[in-house]
Amino acid sequence: MNATTTRGALLAALACVLVGGSFTANSLLGDYPYAGGQFLRYALAFLLLLPFAGPGARNRLRSLGAGRWLRLALLAAVGMVGFNLAVLAAERTAEPAVPGVFVGCAPVVVAVLVPLLDGRRPQRVVLYGALLVAVGAFTVQGWGRTDGAGIAFSVCALVGEVGFAVLAVPVLRPLGPRLLSTVVCGVAAAESALAGVLIDGSGWLRRPDAVEAGALLWQAVVVTVVGFVCWYMGMQRIGAERATLFSGLIPVAAACTAPLVGTGSYGAAQAVGSALVCAGVAVGSGASPRCRGKAPTRRQRVSERSLEKL
Repeated sequence: MNATTTRGALLAALACVLVGGSFTANSLLGDYPYAGGQFLRYALAFLLLLPFAGPGARNRLRSLGAGRWLRLALLAAVGMVGFNLAVLAAERTAEPAVPGVFVGCAPVVVAVLVPLLDGRRPQRVVLYGALLVAVGAFTVQGWGRTDGAGIAFSVCALVGEVGFAVLAVPVLRPLGPRLLSTVVCGVAAAESALAGVLIDGSGWLRRPDAVEAGALLWQAVVVTVVGFVCWYMGMQRIGAERATLFSGLIPVAAACTAPLVGTGSYGAAQAVGSALVCAGVAVGSGASPRCRGKAPTRRQRVSERSLEKL
């Protein structure tokens, strides 16, 4: 791995570790209106990101056509608001491990889908790494009680996780990581407010207590502002296929931080699963010594640009 791909891998890893910590923060928001919490999270993140959107932000936004604005709206609706709604709905009839297992399959789907959309064959080394990551995520979380609705909403969560990476590919280049993060947070805040009014009516937003405020601040400032920018900076450097491999670190981080707030434990299964995830990331990203010769070529790193035509 060269310096660019190493930085990209580290940024993607940091972003996914922060997101994994947000799952633990979610456990502190069980009594807070979902859509209202998402509105506060994304609205605050939007305000914090706005000064760092970068020079020429207005001109870059004006240059976007209707198709790209629609993609941004879908990215926020599917990969952010919809993803979180699907996880919440799944956990009503399924144990949290069930949507977690489905989301852990996202690296496999992205490793196949992105190359096909780009008109090329999936890279075997990335696919092998993605399969290891998925098995590791399953081992960390295990399987739990569920029903048909729980599985259906878990599949929706998987679609949201995949969409968060794939839908961003054509707009990442023209906007850049900071402006893209700013725009999708603003759009997600508006969509969350709309969902809150439709689902919860007048009770969609209330003043959070001290614990809820702390959890929301963590999600807005650390997970969203820092995490999103790091994620898209990493994806810009190593591509969606390899960046999504690091999503396997989300359940690992969640398992490591859950004992801190008394919502879980870390045992042998979590240790074995964590090792499998790390092995899959090393193989698929090219960090493994045996796979360094198969690191992405310059053509492979830039080939995702053709997705802008879709």
